[in-house]
Amino acid sequence: MFGRGLKTLSCVTVVLIVGAFALVFFYAPNDADQGFIQKIFYLHVPLAIVALCGFVAGGIYGILYLRSGDRMHDLRSYVAIHLSLILAVATLISGSIWARASWGHWWVWDEPTLVSFLIVFLLYACYQPLRFSIEDPQTQARYAAVFSIVAGAFVPLNFMAVRMAQSVAHPRVLTSTTAMPGSMFLTFMLSIVAMACLYVTLWKYELASKHASMQLRQLRRKLAGEDDGWTPRARRSAAPQL
Repeated sequence: MFGRGLKTLSCVTVVLIVGAFALVFFYAPNDADQGFIQKIFYLHVPLAIVALCGFVAGGIYGILYLRSGDRMHDLRSYVAIHLSLILAVATLISGSIWARASWGHWWVWDEPTLVSFLIVFLLYACYQPLRFSIEDPQTQARYAAVFSIVAGAFVPLNFMAVRMAQSVAHPRVLTSTTAMPGSMFLTFMLSIVAMACLYVTLWKYELASKHASMQLRQLRRKLAGEDDGWTPRARRSAAPQL
């Protein structure tokens, strides 16, 4: 179900990542002010963009779950948020390295872009503790879906608030790309595409793994003669055991 096309997608992802790194190190020029350390921009910014989009995707799947009751939408939402949290950690780490090299500090608390992303990360860090503190699968899925929807709506609102704020330190990436040299802009766009493909590939791998585990648990229960609780109605409304 979820493993269809994974081999092709994996190959495309590898090619894109290798191509993006080749452009970063051998094609895009060094920044005139920051020098070689600026190249972390091609990792840091795509990580942040894809992570935030993944959080929003989790909210969209949360809406689909509440509307349809399909447990697969709940599983998609969970995996999307789980992977976005991993990318968000990588974003914070790469951002701290960049800040240390550029500003001389690992963190700048008066920079709204950094602080707002940290707030989003801390918000979603509550997702899994909230979800797994609830034992009933259906209740767990409903609460998780509501959380993902509310938090997902907060992401673009937070982004717009930061864009309207006046910042003197953090570069305005999404409004300054048109002023980039062509080589830097091409490298930046390819890096975003490569990161997005990597996210989708990992998302599909985790979905396939968890779906296979669910099927294996159900098969073991049937072989043991146990009631797995998956009546036709429950199959539609209950949430998967993650």
